[in-house]
Amino acid sequence: MPLIALLGFATVVLVAMLLLHSYLWFRLVRSTTRPGRLRRRLTLLTLVLALLPALAISLRRTLPLETAAPLDWIAYSWLGIAFYAFLALLVLEPVRLIGNAVLHRRARTPEPVLAAAVAGADPGPPPERGDVPQPSRRLFLARGLAVTAGAVALGTAGTGAYLANSPPVVRRVPVTLANLDPALDGFRIVTFSDGHLSATYGGRRFERLVELVNEQRPDVVAIVGDLVDGDVPELAQEAAPLADLVSEQGVFFVTGNHEYFVDTNAWLRHLPTLGVDVLRNERVALRRGAATVDLAGIDDRTAAASGLPGHGADLAAALDGRDDDVPVVLLAHQPVMVEQAAAAGVDLQLSGHTHGGQLWPFDYAIRLDQPATEGLSRHGDTQLYVTSGAGYWGPPMRIGARPEVTVVELRSPGG
Repeated sequence: MPLIALLGFATVVLVAMLLLHSYLWFRLVRSTTRPGRLRRRLTLLTLVLALLPALAISLRRTLPLETAAPLDWIAYSWLGIAFYAFLALLVLEPVRLIGNAVLHRRARTPEPVLAAAVAGADPGPPPERGDVPQPSRRLFLARGLAVTAGAVALGTAGTGAYLANSPPVVRRVPVTLANLDPALDGFRIVTFSDGHLSATYGGRRFERLVELVNEQRPDVVAIVGDLVDGDVPELAQEAAPLADLVSEQGVFFVTGNHEYFVDTNAWLRHLPTLGVDVLRNERVALRRGAATVDLAGIDDRTAAASGLPGHGADLAAALDGRDDDVPVVLLAHQPVMVEQAAAAGVDLQLSGHTHGGQLWPFDYAIRLDQPATEGLSRHGDTQLYVTSGAGYWGPPMRIGARPEVTVVELRSPGG
C-alpha cells in the first residue's frame, strides 16, 4: 500500500477510534469516577488506547516485524476488547436509563411522603421540597454496569482469541457437478484462504495449518487469496511452510485484496519458488486418467485499481477457448465475483475474503457487499463455496466464525 494511502487509512482508523473511545470514556470513566486524579489518569489511558490502532497501522511499514509485533498484539487485542465493551454498554443502556429514572424520582420524593404512600396513609401537608441528588447511588449503578460490560468484553474477547489461535476445523463439503466424469468422483480440492501472515500470525500456527492440509490427502490445493500482510523480506520465513504442501496435482494461488497492499509482484515471483503456482486470469486442466476438470483463477476484484500494469480480474481471459463439456472450478478471492461466474457458465466458485464475519455481528455488514458470508450456496447454475479463512485481520480473535480448512469433494451425478 502506498504511504499516502496508508496514512489516509490510519487517519480514518484514528477518527473511528476517537469516536468509539469518547463513548467508552463517558460510560467507563466519567460516569464511574468523581473529578480528581483518578479520572485524569483514566482519561489519559483512554486517549493512549484510542491512538494505539492508528499508530500500529501508520508505523507498520517503518518498524521491523519483530518490533511491530508487541505493538500490534496490544493495539489490536485492545481494539477487540473495546468493540465488545461498546456493544455490551449499548445493550445495558436501557438498564442505565431506567435505573437513573428511578433514582431521580426517588430523589424528588421526600421520604415521609414515600413511606406514607407505601403504608396507604394520608401523608399530610407536603414538607419542604425534597429535590436531593443521590450521587452515591448513581455512581454505584454506573460502576456496576461498567464492571458488567468489562466482564462481558473480556470474556468474549478471550474466547475469540482462543478460537482464533486454535487449530482450524476441517469441513468436508461434497459438491455435485453436472458434467463431471465419474472417474473424477471424489476428487479432493483442499482449500483455505485469508492466512494474513503478519506480525501476529504465523510460525507454528501456520505450520500446523500446512500439516492439516496435507493430512487431507489433497488431489489439489487451492489458496484463495489474502495470504500475506507484509513484504517478502519480512515474511519469507513465515511463508516457508508452503513448500511442505503435498498434493497430487499441485498447489495453486490467486491474489486477494491484501496482496495489493504490499509488493505484489515480489510475492508473485516468490511463491513459485515454494512450489505454489499463481493463476492470473488463466486455467489449468486437472486430470485423473483421461478425465479432466478445469481449474481457473482470476486476479482480485481490486487488482485493476492497484495501478500495477496488467493486473485486473479478467474472467473472459481465464475461460477463453475452454471446452463447455468440461466442468470448471473458479478460484476468485471475493464471493461477489459469482455474478460474473454464473453469467459465464462456471460450475463452482471457491472464495474467501469474508472471514465468516470474524467478529460477530460484522457478518451482517459483510452481506451488504457480498452475496454470501460462508458455506455453500447456489447462484443460478453456479455453486459458490465461501471458506471462513484460516487466519484473522486486525483483532487476533474470532467470534462466531472458526478458522477452517475445507475439503471440497467433487461428485459426479451418478457417483
